[in-house]
Amino acid sequence: MRASAHHTVTQLPVNPVENVRTVSDTKRAFYQIHTRPVNSIYRRVVEELMVEMHLLSVNVGFQYDPVYALGVVSSFDRLMRGYRPEKDKDSIFEALCRSTGGDPHQYRRDAEAIAAAARVLSQDDLSAILTQPETVSIDNPLKHQLQSISSASNFKYSRLFAIGLLAAIEQVDAELAKDDKQLPALLSEVSGVLALPEDKLKKDLELYLSNVGKMEQAQSVMADVLAAERKKRADRERAKAESSQSPEGEVESQEPETENS
Repeated sequence: MRASAHHTVTQLPVNPVENVRTVSDTKRAFYQIHTRPVNSIYRRVVEELMVEMHLLSVNVGFQYDPVYALGVVSSFDRLMRGYRPEKDKDSIFEALCRSTGGDPHQYRRDAEAIAAAARVLSQDDLSAILTQPETVSIDNPLKHQLQSISSASNFKYSRLFAIGLLAAIEQVDAELAKDDKQLPALLSEVSGVLALPEDKLKKDLELYLSNVGKMEQAQSVMADVLAAERKKRADRERAKAESSQSPEGEVESQEPETENS
């Protein structure tokens, strides 16, 4: 990975024997960058992403690519939606990327580039690119990326790559990405072309979408709880303000008693 102009980025280890960080090293680096506690509801999301990115970063067979970057960005943004305080999300994302040897700006930049490349495709274009990338004549970064993967003999599959693939499909046709028949059929074809483990790919995406659904439910419940707490607080403050303001006549009738006392 290349470093940004303003930050020094720890390079991913080339040799698995030399300079291999442990999970503990990565966690320590994470909390040196993001120094605030992570909201308890989201802590598991953050730590699972951190460990997954760490294990890939120290794997000699792993190669960073824009589809993987889209997977990281998509899963983070969807699972961290509703995080409070909102301003901490950027710090957490930066810590995730930098503690695993990456550049958060490159992740965002590459993810947006591959998503933008997917958005200009029709469903027929997407299907052709995913299933026969070498036969498609259009000049598209997603096509070039998948063509490169299909011709690689040692591509390292990861769950985050699968999520990036799903995110790219969603950019073309959100309904296709939700279709219980079309999506599995497309994934089967993609698995054959890119030599991906089909069962694992489908199970990884099924579990991911299930986790997204559960987190969205938790976020909805949390939003309701916070709204109820805000209402109670407003009601208490209003009642307190009303009780501190006595009617003028009542104040006047109490003044002589104060003087006599």
